[in-house]
Amino acid sequence: MDFTGKVILITGGGRGIGRAAALKFARHGADVALAARTAADLEAVAGEIRALGRRVVAVPTDTTNREQVTAFVAATISQLGRIDVVVNAAGIGILKPFLELTEADLDRMLAVNVRGVFNVTQVAAPEMTKTGGGIVINIPGILGRAAMMQAAGYCASKFAVTGMTRAMALDLKRNGIRFTLLHFGGVDSPFWDTIAMRVQRDRMLSVEEAANAILFAASHTGNGVLNELVLQPESHQM
Repeated sequence: MDFTGKVILITGGGRGIGRAAALKFARHGADVALAARTAADLEAVAGEIRALGRRVVAVPTDTTNREQVTAFVAATISQLGRIDVVVNAAGIGILKPFLELTEADLDRMLAVNVRGVFNVTQVAAPEMTKTGGGIVINIPGILGRAAMMQAAGYCASKFAVTGMTRAMALDLKRNGIRFTLLHFGGVDSPFWDTIAMRVQRDRMLSVEEAANAILFAASHTGNGVLNELVLQPESHQM
């Protein structure tokens, strides 16, 4: 896969899947625009990308804040000239029994997981259209198509991403913008660092495996569109 001359915009790029994908894109020739909430994480990844000889824009960004998203996209265009691929990897999860889930929990997940994707895609899409379109990769995960105990609020936000993506694809297909949904099973990422639920992280997908799937989705050209991909750990096949 050769992404030379391509610009990849990634949210949640400071850690986990976003970080792994950013580094893989850079190793395959891409320039990268990174957004994350934690400046220190962001700058660390940016340094690794510069060491690979690629250009990078790194802007601390809260994707729920429209002004910050607009500034991030503007910096990307100003410094890198275009956007070919958007990877919406920013997200949060709060897993607890339904009767213990608070309105604040639900509001936070809907804000980051849904409004964040909405903001980034809506601001980036006009810029992508100017240069012939591109690919938007959203990651609702397996809980964007299946339910799990203690995940009512999280499933609500991720099912929303799935539905919104399918509708955006219809609205923007004439703009040359294609959409891919990635439904990963459990990924051993920092997502689980604050989750109290007992899980077997050693049996999950690695962030490298998830990043490989993102690159695969972004590599499709011509008339082909990878609409959806389900990638499960071996222990959860089918």
